Amino acid sequence: MATAEAISRTGLPRLHHFDPLFNYSSSFVSVKPMNGRSRRSRRNHCSKALVYCPAKVYACRGSIDPLSFGRINKSAGRPGSSRCKCQQQSETFGSDGGGMSIPVFGVNGGGQDFSLLQQLKPENGDVAVGGNGGLLDGNGTAATSTDVQLKGSSTNPIEDEAWDLLRASVVYYCGNPIGTIAANEPNSSNVSNYDQVFIRDFIPSGIAFLLKGEYDIVKNFILYTLQLQSWEKTMDCYSPGQGLMPASFKVRTVPLEGDENASEEVLDPDFGEAAIGRVAPVDSGLWWIILLRAYGKCSGDLSMQERVDVQTGIKMILKLCLADGFDMFPTLLVTDGSCMIDRRMGIHGHPLEIQALFYSALLSAREMLAPEDGTAELITVLNNRLVALSFHIREYYWVDMRKLNEIYRYKTEEYSYDAVNKFNIYPDQIPPWLVEFMPSKGGYLIGNLQPAHMDFRFFSLGNLWSIVSSLANMEQSHAILDLFESKWEDLVAEMPFKICYPALEGQEWRIITGSDPKNTPWSYHNGGSWPTLLWQLTVASIKMNRPEIAERAVELVEKRISRDNWPEYYDTKRGRFIGKQSRLFQTWSIAGYLVSKQLLANPDSAKILMNEEDSEIVNAFSCMIGSNPRKQRGRKAVKQPFIV
Repeated sequence: MATAEAISRTGLPRLHHFDPLFNYSSSFVSVKPMNGRSRRSRRNHCSKALVYCPAKVYACRGSIDPLSFGRINKSAGRPGSSRCKCQQQSETFGSDGGGMSIPVFGVNGGGQDFSLLQQLKPENGDVAVGGNGGLLDGNGTAATSTDVQLKGSSTNPIEDEAWDLLRASVVYYCGNPIGTIAANEPNSSNVSNYDQVFIRDFIPSGIAFLLKGEYDIVKNFILYTLQLQSWEKTMDCYSPGQGLMPASFKVRTVPLEGDENASEEVLDPDFGEAAIGRVAPVDSGLWWIILLRAYGKCSGDLSMQERVDVQTGIKMILKLCLADGFDMFPTLLVTDGSCMIDRRMGIHGHPLEIQALFYSALLSAREMLAPEDGTAELITVLNNRLVALSFHIREYYWVDMRKLNEIYRYKTEEYSYDAVNKFNIYPDQIPPWLVEFMPSKGGYLIGNLQPAHMDFRFFSLGNLWSIVSSLANMEQSHAILDLFESKWEDLVAEMPFKICYPALEGQEWRIITGSDPKNTPWSYHNGGSWPTLLWQLTVASIKMNRPEIAERAVELVEKRISRDNWPEYYDTKRGRFIGKQSRLFQTWSIAGYLVSKQLLANPDSAKILMNEEDSEIVNAFSCMIGSNPRKQRGRKAVKQPFIV
């Protein structure tokens, strides 16, 4: 992650995209670019012959209710005099019900003194965090409907601590909770961009709140990030596709123009312009669709999915992902560092993690798309991609002992429609470690596949989400969990879970990572152990009716993660050390643990995240396997563009 730059990156919203929070016909709210101060910090300029790169950030002026389905709270005031009434306080107070005032941190980026929150936590654990930063009464009654409350304590002190920390990381915008910051480490002198709300990082936090019955923060997050989707994204005068979701955003307080004593809040998104390597976050939009579906299933509020702006947002993401290109494969082609592994780690091409999320997002989007003009063509394209993608991953990414032996005996340089070695994989690519690692019972989906190249590394998130999304079939899903059990000492050891296995070392590490000092062997993305992956394992284990695997991992986590102050990741081959650059009080480590505990306590709730295997896709496999590729050659019918 990189330090966010000045708030001078975003541009004008596209007028054809429906804004979830602003009613353009309303005369009670002023939405305008922040000129002056932000212009002076502008970096991107173009010559007059080219397109000008604007540096404008839109501010929320007026009291906005994101739950009012795109309408503005007209009681906020008159034009020219209204502004965001957010409380810019670093510390607010709530009551423990017994007359004691307790500092509550978590307004706009969280507080700095977590030790205080833990020391002053009441014995009964009942604390309420006001969504507007105000006081709550002694009975714990919230001041507004958007307040996020701590609803009693569990019998597990680690869970109680985790909930306190999660709520302390909540970020507010215009009085509404809209997400959680990446990390809330006390007394940290270098926050970098860990004080921002990351799309992927918020997913476990959002699920934890959904399972707790607290839906407002998730709804706000979905709608506000949808608003950011429509903004112009520019880097060196070039703009990517419209459907791109930001990697993260930050709530900033800026002086109100024309009034020195007043300030207003702005949302400052990062679409990759400030990220290390300047890579666009491909996974953000996919996770957004997955969370949107989970919100509808958990809350029962399907009306939000049916909103015009939300439907448009879904279609924009799909249009970006389903666009025609030069690739012959149905998998998404991405650059290195475009997902959870956001640094150079040799995953460019068609990484499994992106394909699993892509498949899950396609299934989720198909379920939520409203029938209307233009949707039928989009769904046809979507269905065709689902069939091709699932076949491609199951057939060519899968390795077990039988498949490995088949690759070992591959013939190369086959020029034929009936070639067995379709991607011209050389048998010498099989690494020595894999021969010893592969168990007789079990298998997994490899990390990447390109012409003449198979990345045999095991990537945990890609394999686990392939189970959750049914990208892997039932037999393969059980085999992946069999591998987890048989190779527990390699993939888990003393702290779940290795993000990938094995680590790149020696000359391979120097060439592939560019001698990255953060991704040294068995650290960070290069074989580090990430506690947040616990919740994905839990969903996968519950789906396959093998929850004992997740329970074993949770017990292991509980032995030390609280004592270690909830690190972002662990180092060494067995995960014995806290990562050398690991942030403490990492929010998705906290949320991942909570989601796992919630799902194990109520396994049926995991269905909000699962995708069941599509019978139509299964039936299509037999046709694809038995088809003659020669018969499919010929002039392709002209495709009609689908409407967004």
